[in-house]
Amino acid sequence: MQLNRGQRVALPDVVSSTNIEVGLDLQGIAVDVSCFGVDAAGRLADERYMTFFNQPQTPCGGVQLGSPAGFGAGFRLALDRLPPSIDRLVFVAAIDGAGTMRQLSAGRVCLIENGQIKATFTLHGSDFADERALMLAELYRKGGVWRLSATGQGFNGGLDALVLHFGGEVAEPTPAEPPPVPARLSLEKRVEQTAPRLVSLVKTARVSLEKQGLQGLRARVGLVLDASGSMRNQYKSGRVQELLDRVLPLALHFDDDGSLDVWAFDTTPKPLDPATLDNIGDYIDTVRGGWKKWFGGTNDEPRVMREVIDHYRRDPQAPPAYVLFVSDGGVHQNREITTLMREAAPYPIFWQFMGLGGRNYGILEKLDALSGRVVDNCGFFAIDDLRDLTEAQLYDRLLQEFPDWLRAARGKGIIR
Repeated sequence: MQLNRGQRVALPDVVSSTNIEVGLDLQGIAVDVSCFGVDAAGRLADERYMTFFNQPQTPCGGVQLGSPAGFGAGFRLALDRLPPSIDRLVFVAAIDGAGTMRQLSAGRVCLIENGQIKATFTLHGSDFADERALMLAELYRKGGVWRLSATGQGFNGGLDALVLHFGGEVAEPTPAEPPPVPARLSLEKRVEQTAPRLVSLVKTARVSLEKQGLQGLRARVGLVLDASGSMRNQYKSGRVQELLDRVLPLALHFDDDGSLDVWAFDTTPKPLDPATLDNIGDYIDTVRGGWKKWFGGTNDEPRVMREVIDHYRRDPQAPPAYVLFVSDGGVHQNREITTLMREAAPYPIFWQFMGLGGRNYGILEKLDALSGRVVDNCGFFAIDDLRDLTEAQLYDRLLQEFPDWLRAARGKGIIR
């Protein structure tokens, strides 16, 4: 279906599901795209429903930043997850840097279902003048039905002006500080709203990042948890949940999507749901039925290592990955592990191995001296009890070797 500017259609006339994608392709200009979830008054009553580069998912998961195949930008939508207070989704683009919307050489907004384009709205630079932002399209509720509007409306000002238009707040720079990134929402404010018990951890992690010169670094973060039978007391005592609480703040600082990739492993790898501010509270006891459902076999490190490598090498344009791999020992597949670490060395993945309350860590303790790698891509330390280290000491240990790997990996062209 080809839509004209200003045309409105009922969503059920275009797609059969509320799980859809919006693909955005704007050529000739560099833009940042955002989605504003607003109430019936057209106001951004909850800043967490502004989805953009620094907040790529709504709390409910109803809107996620993500580019469909063949598009430069876009969003994944699960409309049934949105709370009733969200009356309208407004998709916008704001110019990043100099320029105006008249420089748009070609543009399109597409509604996509199961990989198939169901509706297209085409944009032309000749339709605009000196505007620096566009309201591209809207999805809105009417009579209990979602409807689509092909808006195509120019807007004076950039992203800051759009935030103010929808009732949000934009931080003002102080004379002694450089201007903040436009419309970037405070991480600590979001944590305070959603998981207040993590606020102090977020602050402590920030200090450690600043000490290592890592503030502002973009990276993906993964956590691999030993779920073999010998780990029972670590799970039962709450130590694994405490560790998860401490690792998530690193992901919040590092990771564009604000989530932590998690795997458990015993005899087999067990990919778990990403840990986020919304599910961190009782993650270990509830995700995939809780730890007792995915725990208890013997430990097979190479199988889960292979899965993690395949996961993070999938997108060569993505940021580097920091993987914290937790084991309580009993490591015996030394040859297989060394082979995998040599294979992984040219990839943008740093492995921080952590021994927790165990013994016989095997090759994990010797990886620093492993030959045959383009860069040293591993670190290791062990502690008997998570509470043996303060939060600040733990972050310092977790980040101790990561900066050295970043410098070496940049020098070899592994990361940019």
